[in-house]
Amino acid sequence: MATSPFSAGDPPGGASAEGAALGTPAFSPLYQQIKGLILHSLQAGEWKPGEAIPSEMELAARFRVSQGTVRKAIDELAAENLVVRRQGKGTFVATHAEQQVQYRFLKLVPDSGDRDTEGPAQRHVLECKRVRASAEIARSLALRTGDAVAQVRRTLAFDGVPTILEDLWLPGNAFKGLTVEQMAGYHGPTYAMFELEFGVRMVRAEEKIRAVAADDAQAPLLQVAPGTPLLSVERLAYTYNDVPMELRRGLYRTDAHHYRNELN
Repeated sequence: MATSPFSAGDPPGGASAEGAALGTPAFSPLYQQIKGLILHSLQAGEWKPGEAIPSEMELAARFRVSQGTVRKAIDELAAENLVVRRQGKGTFVATHAEQQVQYRFLKLVPDSGDRDTEGPAQRHVLECKRVRASAEIARSLALRTGDAVAQVRRTLAFDGVPTILEDLWLPGNAFKGLTVEQMAGYHGPTYAMFELEFGVRMVRAEEKIRAVAADDAQAPLLQVAPGTPLLSVERLAYTYNDVPMELRRGLYRTDAHHYRNELN
């Protein structure tokens, strides 16, 4: 059990030394400081994906704040998909293994709109190798040029039709030992495998989307003619505290699928 950062003599809205160390501004609201401390425990792996975190009452006692302050902090974490509330059961660390989270980062849906009837993608891993990061890849992943990265190329098919061609780059230290067999053999979501095998949880992503044409090397892998219009999606995925952990470049066929996003 971690020591409370708030001593009995601290003023109710005072900033803790630990909160400041985590980058929480001294003038931030108390619930934001508590959110930062919970986030720190998530990042440190105190509670694993899928596990329950302590109750609001236990966290309030741990941090010596009111239960309402803890509730507000957890509300924000839930809104950011970092934890999941379950009625009558408690609050759990969100995991990509859960059905409602599996498709959070995959926005390509069949034109019928029914992803469930389409079934999961069939993955074919073409290669998985350890290489030196180019300047461009290193910059995206906050590495140094020449640092080791794992590079993966694969296709994803739906109903036997190759629909997505993906290239992934992952920091070599965090994904040491990643193999073709791991990438191909895990039948759940790839991000769930990253959680289970490497302790890396992707919590948010940024994407760039543009229209491109299939070149002579890409076209056979997607079973289309060279020059066929494709949707290019470049994604940079982050773990806790905005640490980049994956650069992914995908080419999507859109003859039977479309990219769907929900804006709030």
